[in-house]
This record gives sequence, structure tokens and C-alpha cells, in this order.
Amino acid sequence: MASPPSHAPVLSTPAERTFEDPTPVVPSSGLPHLSDEQLYITYEIQRTVQEIREGRWKRITLQFPDAMLGDGVRVYEALARGLREKRGKRGGVGRVKEEEESAAQEGSGDAGVASVVEGMEKVDLGNNATDKESGEEEEKLFILADTSYGACCVDEVAAEHVDADAVVHYGRSCLSPTARLPVVYVFTTRPLDLDSVVKTFAGTYPDKSEKVVLMADLPYHNHLEEIHSRLKTQGYGIIWRTEVVHDPSSPLPNRTVPREIAEDVSRLRDYRLFHISDPPASFLLTLSSRVGAINIFPTAQESEVAPKALLASSSQTLRRRYALCTRLSTVPIFGILINTLSVKNYLHIVSHVQEQIAAAGKKSYTFVVGKINAAKVANFSEIGGWVVIGCWESSLVESSEFWKPVITPFELTLALRADDDRIWTGEWSADFEAILKEKGEADDGVNANGNGTPMNDEENDGELDSEEESAPPEFDLRTGRYVSHSRPMRTNIRTNAKKVKDTPNGNAALIKRANGDLAQVGGVVSPGAEFLRSNRTWQGLGSDFEIAYEEDGASAGANGAAMEQGRSGIARGYVVGDHVDRS
Repeated sequence: MASPPSHAPVLSTPAERTFEDPTPVVPSSGLPHLSDEQLYITYEIQRTVQEIREGRWKRITLQFPDAMLGDGVRVYEALARGLREKRGKRGGVGRVKEEEESAAQEGSGDAGVASVVEGMEKVDLGNNATDKESGEEEEKLFILADTSYGACCVDEVAAEHVDADAVVHYGRSCLSPTARLPVVYVFTTRPLDLDSVVKTFAGTYPDKSEKVVLMADLPYHNHLEEIHSRLKTQGYGIIWRTEVVHDPSSPLPNRTVPREIAEDVSRLRDYRLFHISDPPASFLLTLSSRVGAINIFPTAQESEVAPKALLASSSQTLRRRYALCTRLSTVPIFGILINTLSVKNYLHIVSHVQEQIAAAGKKSYTFVVGKINAAKVANFSEIGGWVVIGCWESSLVESSEFWKPVITPFELTLALRADDDRIWTGEWSADFEAILKEKGEADDGVNANGNGTPMNDEENDGELDSEEESAPPEFDLRTGRYVSHSRPMRTNIRTNAKKVKDTPNGNAALIKRANGDLAQVGGVVSPGAEFLRSNRTWQGLGSDFEIAYEEDGASAGANGAAMEQGRSGIARGYVVGDHVDRS
């Protein structure tokens, strides 16, 4: 593992790389060019058309991952043609398709692209109209080509820009529950060598009485039924074939479990998991403490290489994640990164995280950044650690490029605990719904016991005094240094409140800072403002000169520097007073 950076990265582009194209290369989808028949099967055109008709949706958006956008136009046309046929109107889109195919045969390059674009315009004209024969409004399709938070998540925000009624999501998905729009999931089934899978399974589990969970990544899920049937004929009797459910909080995320496991999750340790295709890292960490072992059948290996299931190990990753939790235990300022706008209850977990950080005496700032990268979060050097609020797959950020660690809400719960209470059991969870469920149960218990009565100010001050005096000293476990400001929101709270109370208006937003006091905003201690005042080397435009304030605050100096006439004119000839200064 590479060591984390010791200082913030340089955010400017070097001069020698000015003319380089920074656009990343879009990875291939791994699928060859599909014929029309293969396209209908892979993208499940018939089922999609049927669900659109049953839902009576008129404005439908099609969301493709970047690697599948090349098939977007063909899928668009196939769906438009299928919807027309369902309404009993044939030939309109078919003629457009025939014209495009003939144009593609006659020429290539720019001419072929132009014909496709012209064909889409013709289809759009048909979609905007009303079917004259049936009097029914025609469906309108849109391709979402905008950058989303993650390819696995449904982009409801982009869909609402065109006032969509539903979203058709293609490719693998995290299956996180959405907040507003209905979704049709098309996992785009990929080919799989079933003989190799069965042979590898038999070589991995020679004991046919062993308990095994048979699971596959979503693009290969449709092959499980045939694989399970073949294994049954070979004598394997205790094999659980999973089915897809929309429940990331399930013991097997988004999959069904046997009845005995639903009643007692600890029984899942008696099973071994055989997974087809490489799962996401968050899935491995989640199941590392739940199942006996995980064997992965890689689908990307060479055909001439003998198939072999790999034993997955996540112990090193778990140790690294726990080290991040202990490292952030003394951090005074946390940043909350909202990495989704469509996952259900994401605002509830944001509020819960803010309450947790505030209860620990620390400060939090909330950011909405879209796709996370090291350059974005490095702009805020005062943030000591970041908490990601997103889907259960994208919340795990494993990269040494980030200047400060990025953790999940589950890991934040561990980081905010005292050293004596922070016990690492090896369990890891990415889904924040489980955290909200535990919070709801805890709140119900407090209300039932009648322990939710708030204290008055005097009782609160007394408890804070006692807590500050009895609190043990905190040390950074990495450097061994004493940390005196890990809980800035509990420092000088009563002193600052008294200063606000003693001011003439009682609610002054700005207070003159005495030596040794922390900066305040609205009468509240602000660690971010204090960092800006004392530690930032560059604080924005106009920070290269200082404004002298008089001590008594009674003269014009208290209101800022004296006003002077600035430059006027155009950029090639500024005018200063009566003189002309050309630059």
C-alpha cells in the first residue's frame, strides 16, 4: 500500500502538459458488436416495451454506462419501433431503420454518422406527435448522456430535467432504492461458458455435502438457474441459488437468503460463497465477516488458461479501514460529501451524521461535489477527514491520492467512539439504512424510558465543566503527539456565549476577537474560519494586503480602509486620475 501524501496536491496544470487531452479513455463494455437479434436479447427490448406500456409512461429516459453509450442509438430506435408496433402503427420507424442501413452500406465515416443523426431526428418527429389511428399520445424517449454520480446509481436528477415519468437503467446496478421515479432495470445479460463454471465449481468444492451459496454479478445472474440445475445432477444437494431483490440491507446484499439465515444471520458462517465475476470491494468487505469463505470465478481470464476459482481475502483492507478510523478519532473538522441525490433517505443519514459529529464536540461542513476526486476535496485543506453519503457500492473510496481519508457513515461511528469503546469485530457495512434503523430503535428506547428530557442551561454548563475536567488527554496514535483541539465545539462555548449575551444587542453576528480566542461566525466558534485566519497561506483575492483597524473602533478606520479612485478605461490603456498609464 502506498503511503498517503504528506501535503496537499498541486491543483494547477504544468506548462509542459498544457496541450495534453485530459479526457479519460472510455473503457470497453466487453461486448462485441451485437447483431439486431443479439441487441434485442441483450437489452431486453421486448420486456422493456411491455413494462413501459403497462406503466403508461409517456416520457422515458434511457440511462447507459459510459461503456454502453455506443449502443444507445440502436436501443433507442428498437424501443421506439417496439412502442409503435404495440400501438398498432407499423412502418414509420422501420423505414427510418432501412434508410439508415442502406446509407451505412453506401458510405462510412461522417456520412454514416450523419445518417444516424438524421434518422434520430425523424424518429423524434414521430415521437412528438399523436397517433392519428388510435388517438393515443406517443411515448418520447431520451438518452441520458450526462455524467452521473456513478454508473450503478439511477440518475433521477438528470431524468427530471426532461420531466421524465420513468428511467430505464442499463448495465449492472447497486439497486439502491430510489426516492421519486420508477425504474426499469436491464442488466444486459452477458455470455458465459457454463461448462467451465461447473467444472471449476466441482474442483473448488469436492465435498458434495458442503453448504454453498451460488451467486453471480448482475450481468451473469440469468445463467444461475442452468448452472444450479447442472450441479444438482452431479450430486450437490445443499446449494442455495440466490434471487435478485432490491434490498442492500439483506445479509447477502440485494439477494435472497435461506429461511434459516433470515431467522439467524450467524448461520451464514456455515456457508461458503461461490461468486461469478469480480464483485465490488464493498461487497467483499460486507460479507467478509458473514460467510465462511468467498471463492470468485473470474470471467475475464484467458480461454487457454485452466479455469480456477480464486479465494478472496479482505483482511488487509479491513485492517487499513480500521487504521483510518483510529486516525480520524482526533480530527476536529469533518467534511460530509453528498455523493447522491437519488438514493432514498440520503437526507436522513446526512442529518444523522451531522448530529453524531456535533455530539462529539467536532465541527462538520457539508459539500455536494458530484463525482469525487482528489483535486476537488484538496481545495478544503482545513478538513481532517471526509464522510461519503452515497450508495452502498460507491461509498467505499480506496485511493492513496486523497490527501485526507474518506470513510463511510459506519466507519464514522467507530471513529467517534472513545478508545475504550472502539472494538473492532471485523464487521463492516456500507449500507446506511442499517444505521438509520439502529438509530430509530435507540430513539424508541429513549422515549420509552423517558430519558429524553432536555436540561436547562445551568445543568448543561455543569455537565460540560465536569466532562472537560474528567476527559482524558488525547494523542494522535500515528505521531504520538498530544492533541489539544480535537473537540473545538466544546472549547470556550460558555465563554463565547457569555460574550454574545453581554453585547448591547445580545445577538451580534461579529465580535472582536481577543488574543487567544477562536474565530467566530454568528457568535459560534468556527474552526473553519480560524483555519482560514491562521493557517491558510492564500485566502482569496485582496488577501495580499492588510487593513489596519484602530483600537478604539470609533473612527473611519474601524469601517475599513479609506476609499480611493480606482483605474478606469479599457485593458490596453488604464486611466489613473489625470495621468494615462498604458500597460
